[in-house]
Amino acid sequence: MSPRVTGARNSATPSAQATRTGTEAVGDVDRVTEAVLTASRLLVAVSARSLNEVEESLTLPQFRALVVLASRGPLRLTHLAEHLAVNPSTAMRMAERLVAAGMIDRAPNPENRRESILALTDTGRRVVEQVTGRRRTEIAAIVERMPTAHRDRLVEALEAFSAAGGEPGAGHDPIPLGWE
Repeated sequence: MSPRVTGARNSATPSAQATRTGTEAVGDVDRVTEAVLTASRLLVAVSARSLNEVEESLTLPQFRALVVLASRGPLRLTHLAEHLAVNPSTAMRMAERLVAAGMIDRAPNPENRRESILALTDTGRRVVEQVTGRRRTEIAAIVERMPTAHRDRLVEALEAFSAAGGEPGAGHDPIPLGWE
C-alpha cells in the first residue's frame, strides 16, 4: 500500500493519527478495508467448508435460499427472489433444484393460483442447522486462538461494522447467517 498523508483532509485527533508502520494512520479507511477483506476471505472459506462438509451438491446461492426460508418462513417465489436479489426466473430455477433435492416444498398460493409458495422441508431445515453448527464451531475455534484482550475489541468493531452496514444483530434471527 502507498503511504497515507495525514493532513488537512484527515480530521482525526492527533492520537488517532499515530501510526503503526510509520506510513498509515490508525483507523485509516484503506487499512481497515484491507483488514475486513482479509477477514471476509476467512469467513467465506469457513462457510464454504461448512457447506461442503454437510452437503457437497448444494451451491452457496442455493444455501442462501434455504437460509432465507429458514429465517422468514414460507415465501412467495417473487419474495424469495427479492430477498436473494436475483431475478424471479433465477429463483425459479434454484427452487426447482431444491425441490428435486427434497429441501423445499413448492405449492400453489391459495390466494393466487398463479403464484408458488416455497417452504423449507425437514431435510432443508436440518441442512441449515448442520451447516450453521459447523460454522459456529469453526469460528469459535478461531476466536479461541485469539488473545483474550482482543476479543472484546473484535466484538465492538464487528458490531459497529454491522450497524454501519444495516445488518441486524444475530440475536434477532433464528438462523443468524446474515444474508438478507
